[in-house]
Amino acid sequence: MMDAPTCEVRRPVQLDLLSEVLHSYSAERNGRVSNGVLYEQVASRAGIDPSEFSKKTPVGDAQQPHSLLARKVRWHQQTLKHAGILERIDGERGVWQLTQPAGKDLNRIGPNVAVVGFSTDLGVAILGACETVFSAIDSPITLCLTSPPYPLAKARNYGNPSEAAYVDWVCQQLEPIVKNLVRGGSIALNISNDVFLPGMPARSLYRERLILALHDRLGLFKMDEFPWHNPSKPPGPVRYASIDRTQLNVSWEPVYWLTNDPRAVRSDNRRVLREHTERHLRLMQNGGEQRDQVFSDGAYRVHPGRFGNQTDGKIPRNLLTYGHSCSDQRAYKRAARAAGLPAHGAPMPLALASFLIEFLSEPGDLIVDPFGGSFTTAKAAERLGRRWLSSECMLEYVLGGATRFYDALGFRQNLLLAA
Repeated sequence: MMDAPTCEVRRPVQLDLLSEVLHSYSAERNGRVSNGVLYEQVASRAGIDPSEFSKKTPVGDAQQPHSLLARKVRWHQQTLKHAGILERIDGERGVWQLTQPAGKDLNRIGPNVAVVGFSTDLGVAILGACETVFSAIDSPITLCLTSPPYPLAKARNYGNPSEAAYVDWVCQQLEPIVKNLVRGGSIALNISNDVFLPGMPARSLYRERLILALHDRLGLFKMDEFPWHNPSKPPGPVRYASIDRTQLNVSWEPVYWLTNDPRAVRSDNRRVLREHTERHLRLMQNGGEQRDQVFSDGAYRVHPGRFGNQTDGKIPRNLLTYGHSCSDQRAYKRAARAAGLPAHGAPMPLALASFLIEFLSEPGDLIVDPFGGSFTTAKAAERLGRRWLSSECMLEYVLGGATRFYDALGFRQNLLLAA
C-alpha cells in the first residue's frame, strides 16, 4: 500500500519573525528584554545562525552598513509599539517591555488603536477592540455572528464585566454594528446558559434581560432561540450536578437570532436543506400518503397525496447539534501551539458557524464578528464565499487565527497599518 500523500503549509517568513519577537517578551517574567538578548533568543528559536545579526550590508544613498536582520526585528518592535503592545523603557538604551498583559501568554492591544492583522481577498482581521474598529466602519452588514465573552463567575483571559454591567456592555459593543445592519440583516449571538447566582444552583436571568435590552435599546426583534446541543460539552456545572446533585449536566447553549426587520429578513431555509431520508424518498416516489387520518383533536390531518410533492430536501429543525471538538478546530490548535501561541479556549465548531452563515446570508454578503477569538466566523465565511470582517483585541489570538488562512486566496500578513 502506498503512503498517503502529505503536504506542508509554510508559515509566512514575516509572521515567523514577528511571532518569535513577541514570544521573547512574553517569555520573560517582567516582559522586559534588551535588543542584544532579543537577537539571541530570536536566532535560537527561529533556527537562524546568530552570526547573521552581525552581517552588515550597505543601505540607502549613503550606503551605511547595517544588519538587515536586526533591522527586520526592530521593524517588528515598531509594529508592536504602534499596536500599543510594546514600549521603550526610558533611560535604558535598546530595552523594551510589554505594556498591557491581559492574562497568561496574552497581550491586549492598546485603547483606540487598530491594526490590520491579516487579510484575504474576501476579508480582513483587525487587531483592535471591537468598539474602536466598528465605530469607524460604515459598510452595509448582512450578518453579525459572534460569541462575546461570557459573564463567568471566574473570568477567563479577556476579563469580564460584572453581571450587572454585562447587558450594558454587550449593547454598547453591538450598537455600531446594528447601525450598519442592512434592512432584514441578522445578529446571531451565542451566549452562555450556565451563569448561576452566587452560591445558589439558580441560573441568572441575564439572558432574558439582555434580549429585552437589545429590543428596547437597539430595536432588534427576536426571531428564534436556537439551542446549540453540544454532545462533547464537558460535564457540569460540577458543583451543582456532580457534588450537590441538584442540577443535571448541561449539553446546550443558546444562539439568539435577531433582526432589525422581521418582514424583510434575509434568511432562506432552502440554502440549508438536509437530505431526505430513504423512507421519505420512497413516500414521494409513491405519490405521498395513502391514508386519511385526523390527529390532536383536528389540529393535524393526513390526507391522501400529502408529502407527495417532489422537494429538494428536508427543512432543518431549530435544534442545532454540533460537537465543539471538530477536525478544523483541532488543526487550528495544533498550528497555534506549534507557533508558540496560545489557542483560544472557547471555540465555536466550524460546522455551526457555516450553517448559520448559509441560512442567514448569501454569497458576497458582509459577515462580521466583533469578538474574533479563533476566527471561526471568518473561516466559515471565507469557505462559503462571503466577505468578512473580524476584530480581536488579543494579539496572540490574531496570530493564531492567521494560521487558518494560509491557503486562502490573497492571504497577506500585515501589521503595519495603524488606524
